Amino acid sequence: MIMITELDKKLIRFLQDDLPITSRPFTAIAQELDITEEEVLARIEKYLEEGSMRRFGVALRHREVGFTANGMGCWDVPEERAEEVGKIMATFPDVSHCYQRPRFEGWPYSHFTMLHGQTREDCEAVAKRISEATGITNYRLLFSTAELKKTSMRYFMEEK
Repeated sequence: MIMITELDKKLIRFLQDDLPITSRPFTAIAQELDITEEEVLARIEKYLEEGSMRRFGVALRHREVGFTANGMGCWDVPEERAEEVGKIMATFPDVSHCYQRPRFEGWPYSHFTMLHGQTREDCEAVAKRISEATGITNYRLLFSTAELKKTSMRYFMEEK
């Protein structure tokens, strides 16, 4: 059983919002909670270790930072090269997500890379470089047409 204190609830409320824009965001949170930065970081680490927090990451709002073209690269990678090719794809700085999924009938693609650029041509150029680096020539690019609402679960919010 995981015990959650009032301090944990307050910290979780801070963590589910945007981090303060400062060089020391955890110090800023610590000051708000009247604890140390080390305590904040130790609690985050504890949440991750016990599994009460699955991951702590960044959600980049691509369009707000100028990446207006976002293409999902769908790649037909031979099973025996799955790991090798995935590692190569993940090294490209233009790739924010790289993962393998099961194939389905009529859909031969097993690897997926999210590519970001300012134009479709930027994404197509990255896909071409990935193809050249991996030797995978059977691929498609699917471009997003809108950025949908990005939100996460919210916990311990005040009742209205």
